[in-house]
Amino acid sequence: MKILRVRQAALPALLLPAILLPAFAVAAQDGTLIVTATPHAVSELDTPAAVSVVNGDEMRHAAPRVNLSESLGAVPGLQVQNRQNYAQDLQLSIRGFGARSTFGVRGLRLYVDGIPATMPDGQGQTSNIDINSVESVDVLRGPFSALYGNSSGGVMNITTQTGEQPATIEASSYYGSYGSWRYGLKATGAVGDGTQPGDVDYTVSGSRFATHGYRDHSGARKNLGNAKLGVRIDDVSKLTLLLNSVDITANDAGGLSQAEWRADPRQSPRGDQYNTRKDTRQTQAGLRYERQLSQNDDLSVMMYAGERETTQYQSIPRAPQLNPGHAGGVINLSRNYQGIDTRWTHRGELGVPVTFTTGLDYENMSENRKGYENFVMVNGAPDYGEKGALRRDERNLMWNLDPYLQTSWQLSEQWSLDAGVRYSSVWFDSNDHYVTPANGDDSGDASYHKWLPAGSLKYAVTDAWNLYLSAGRGFETPTINELSYRSDNQSGLNFNLKPSTNDTVEIGSKTRIGNGLLTAALFQTDTDDEIVVDASSGGRTSYKNAGKTRRQGAELALDQQFAENWRAKASWTWLDATYRSNVCGANDCNGNRMPGIARNMGFASLGYEPESGWYAGSDIRYLSDIMADDENSAKAPSWTVVGLNTGYKFNYGHWMMDIFGRVDNLFDREYAGSVIVNESNGRYYEPAPGRNYGVGLSVGWQF
Repeated sequence: MKILRVRQAALPALLLPAILLPAFAVAAQDGTLIVTATPHAVSELDTPAAVSVVNGDEMRHAAPRVNLSESLGAVPGLQVQNRQNYAQDLQLSIRGFGARSTFGVRGLRLYVDGIPATMPDGQGQTSNIDINSVESVDVLRGPFSALYGNSSGGVMNITTQTGEQPATIEASSYYGSYGSWRYGLKATGAVGDGTQPGDVDYTVSGSRFATHGYRDHSGARKNLGNAKLGVRIDDVSKLTLLLNSVDITANDAGGLSQAEWRADPRQSPRGDQYNTRKDTRQTQAGLRYERQLSQNDDLSVMMYAGERETTQYQSIPRAPQLNPGHAGGVINLSRNYQGIDTRWTHRGELGVPVTFTTGLDYENMSENRKGYENFVMVNGAPDYGEKGALRRDERNLMWNLDPYLQTSWQLSEQWSLDAGVRYSSVWFDSNDHYVTPANGDDSGDASYHKWLPAGSLKYAVTDAWNLYLSAGRGFETPTINELSYRSDNQSGLNFNLKPSTNDTVEIGSKTRIGNGLLTAALFQTDTDDEIVVDASSGGRTSYKNAGKTRRQGAELALDQQFAENWRAKASWTWLDATYRSNVCGANDCNGNRMPGIARNMGFASLGYEPESGWYAGSDIRYLSDIMADDENSAKAPSWTVVGLNTGYKFNYGHWMMDIFGRVDNLFDREYAGSVIVNESNGRYYEPAPGRNYGVGLSVGWQF
């Protein structure tokens, strides 16, 4: 019988302070399950938390390799909505946290090779993730995500490939509907086997993507580069250099009202009128040092620094900008960020086997934020889409210093206890340099501090079945963007916003079934001072605290390999997210559903996936209706879409080739890909594409 490999990973031991999980592999040989792992590794099965792993090879299988939304549909609890708007990024939420975000990623922490893709204030982005070189994506949900600091919903950790022998070079391309295409080139390899001083491993990847866009005024161009270089210093230490750069130019089609959506989902009236667009450039570097101090002690130090430049033109009319306190319709941001995370791990005995991990995480960010009018006057009329007079000029500083401790106790052969705590401190300081007689000095500062405990008790019913009970407290501060605007249209920062706190309880089960894994989880999260959208208009969003909210739900997932070359995946999420107090003023919203969050999500796929030759697969995705506002007066209808793919791959000597074709939204369903929560003009809807097609080719040479 041929060996089948279901490659799975988990949160790397040398990366993050919480669930410490290096990679492991599962194989079936003559019907026997084989698990290989590095020393002190904990498998996905044994992890006392809700964690899902998506392998990089799976993400690249018959896929465009452009967006995370292509390959994360099988992760329960994770709602991924592709806005078809590269100016605003994907809309990601875990267990409903992050669904309010009108741009970027909010409510969860993102890491790429140990470097946060989430800033100290909690605002993240996925644009610098290079799917072409991803080794694995690990999604942690539930109480233990609190041990990562300023996030509430969970953690997404992306690990890129580590080069190994033999050296390989791969060229890949994709051509799809709406003028979409992507070219990529990747080289991986190593000198030595990685165990001797002087051994080197490398992975270098670059890609270029462009699209005309499904909607009018939605074209985009993206250049992305990623590099990883590892050097074995001596028998007990290694140094890894990480480089990443992304450059995006994208038009912003904006949202549509329901009438506009039904009349023509591809139109972009405000995009054309105001020439809305966004330019983003980011470059960052990181250095990770790993050392084995003794047989039972390890040290890891991660240092990084980066810069990000953003210019965005919004759809704001001239009239509101006549207010002396208005910040204008053009945002110009320049950010510099850096940080260091130092961690020590000790494995020993205190009556029972125990592991301690303690560390200190420091991050800071400085931001120069300017605002300009988005028009110039020509013959007495505004010409939109041009940078005009200065209307805002401030320097914002944010930093955090978080010590943390995690312990793992093997109480008996069947019982184990994991417990940890993090003390999160976040400081924010703003210095206003745009002071006029009609616009006063809006400088200010704020600080937030919170103890974040988490714990989990696991019982191994059998070698293949584990049960766990976990609980923890989360903490989420306002981001700089959420502080940037006040709901009363006055100038200055919204320092009335308070951080939200939440308490989560979760019970779960994980069972190995043959060559597969069945997981289930029940959870409840109660939140105080939830940060929600107050109003959103013209690309500008203000926020407020919503009192109390509750999220309760269930997650079920199955990943099963059978009959040698067949693979099936299925997941279901039920999430009831409601307000527990009134946030709507005169209209009582107590008991209303929280907007942006689907109550039910489903995914199923079946594929015939041999190592070579013809392959084929199909997937189906379901999302129930989503409320668009707090009053629950508008919603995006539920939808179900089907995708098909087929291709052929072969190896001939040193050559490897894979050619494929795919069709998405097979039945041409018209639906909203995402909603803009509480959009003041009722322009909630961002339509998704109808039936669309794509073909791809990758060619590799192994030296």
